[in-house]
Amino acid sequence: RTPGLRREEVAQLAFISTEYYTRLEQARGPRPSREVLGGLARALRLSDAERGHLHHLAGAPPGPPPGPSREVRQSLLDLLHRLPQAAAFVTSATFEVLAWNDLAAALMEDFSALPPRDRNLMRRAFLVPRPAGSRLYGVSDVDAFARNSAQRLRATAGRYPDSPEVTGLVAELLAGSEEFRRLWESHDVSAEPTLVKTFRHPVVGPVTVNCDALDITDRDQQVVIYTATPGSRSEEALRLLSVIGTQRMDPQQADFPA
Repeated sequence: RTPGLRREEVAQLAFISTEYYTRLEQARGPRPSREVLGGLARALRLSDAERGHLHHLAGAPPGPPPGPSREVRQSLLDLLHRLPQAAAFVTSATFEVLAWNDLAAALMEDFSALPPRDRNLMRRAFLVPRPAGSRLYGVSDVDAFARNSAQRLRATAGRYPDSPEVTGLVAELLAGSEEFRRLWESHDVSAEPTLVKTFRHPVVGPVTVNCDALDITDRDQQVVIYTATPGSRSEEALRLLSVIGTQRMDPQQADFPA
């Protein structure tokens, strides 16, 4: 007589029989498999911590997570849009840009116009051919990004050994980039953060930003925030970008001091 799902509904969502679910509730059934526990966790919409607790109670510790999370919490989406003077975005453990604010799109590119696989920063750094000087939005630290991203992806592959997304990305990069193969074979998993970088923007010119990355541990994601030093030319550039957005302009038409 309490609100919630009935036994039949839980069983249906977990893809098991109502009889088997009833026996589990009454501790009369055999020890459930990881697959059954996973189905029950999904049916009951358990958090990762609750899912782990369920597995331990049943005597079947959970296996590795199936893959990196691509779901961004609403509170983080709200945060991005509360930072109008900063270019901010969220990346997954495989460097896919999952969410962004308007200034990030203006500084880097209009991610909404791209399919999800093309929003991956590693694909853009290693696989997308670009004219000299414009690789990965013309950032000054592209070589450091390449090295650090390869190191972090190796650590990600260790956390998600059975993820088709991770193994597929690694295989694609190994097949398509000699630079990535060299970095991957170094087996290095330490990564040094970049604190300052410069974008070569086609409209407003060079934009130097401070870089801060906040780890979202429960989702294995990062919030990346780019800010300019107050009073600097780069702050003026970001202010102009916030006005013109992602619209295309002739660089010579931009009202911005050289």
